[in-house]
Amino acid sequence: MEDTNRTGTLRQDPQATISEDSQEIPVAELSGVCKRYGSTVALDGVNLKVPAGKLLAVLGPNGAGKTTAISLLLGLLQPDSGKAVLFGKSPLLIESRRKVGVMLQEVSLAPEMRARELIDLVASYYPSPLTVDKVMELTHTTPLAKRLYGKMSGGQKRQVQFAMALVGRPKLLFLDEPTAGLDVQARESIWAGLRQLVENGTSIVLTTHYMEEAEALADRVVVLARGSVVARGSVNEVRARVARKRISCLTKLGVEKIGGWPGVQSVNIENNRMQITVTDVEAETIVRRLLEQDSGLRELEVRRAGLAEAFTEITREVAQ
Repeated sequence: MEDTNRTGTLRQDPQATISEDSQEIPVAELSGVCKRYGSTVALDGVNLKVPAGKLLAVLGPNGAGKTTAISLLLGLLQPDSGKAVLFGKSPLLIESRRKVGVMLQEVSLAPEMRARELIDLVASYYPSPLTVDKVMELTHTTPLAKRLYGKMSGGQKRQVQFAMALVGRPKLLFLDEPTAGLDVQARESIWAGLRQLVENGTSIVLTTHYMEEAEALADRVVVLARGSVVARGSVNEVRARVARKRISCLTKLGVEKIGGWPGVQSVNIENNRMQITVTDVEAETIVRRLLEQDSGLRELEVRRAGLAEAFTEITREVAQ
């Protein structure tokens, strides 16, 4: 099924290819939203639902419309047409906003304030916030309590911003690139915190360029490109859009030799391992051929395309 968007270009109807839970009551929603900046179309008839008690990853290349979509749901922007709803009401109402926690990518905070003071200030905006001590314990930011914000590293600032987003006990949490600049340990800590929040019923909207982050955390995925939704569904449903598999092994066979086999889409060496991308139907044949031609083949692994491969393929199709 196909339709033509308002800019006159042909696009595939994502509803026809990937299912969406029609029975879910969304905590936030964009309905037929269009938004322009002058002659630039940021969003073109976008429908987006944030399911209750789940983590929705909103993915897309730079300029896809992710930030505009989030800003509309937060009431920071108004749509040119269509409707934005937050907890069944206008995002402009304070009663809706008090249920929301936000961690944006671009943040400007007073450098002379200490971490505890910043978190306490945000807590004062909510009717029944967590205590500052409790939220700092949950986010492992207690050692930063007395540090001046302006003297912190980029990663430490992100951790404090995460604590600020959680202190109001939000029912809906918006996170824009929350782990950018964090080391592995800090990233895993935030991942654990997000999983716990979802288990406790918090809804989360996550935008990230780390596909492994979305794959590890998301219950549902929406992919935006050129201001339109081009794919939506569970991680498995989106991955299924790409009929490819990755074969990884240690082999004496050369890249050029394997690259000439039918069904091989790409082949390269990564960390001394041969990485072979093949069509789904040819995967078994390629594995047999590897074993036949290299009796010393070791550490053979075969896996289906991940979210990163699916994202690349989907957005490439739109760009063509």
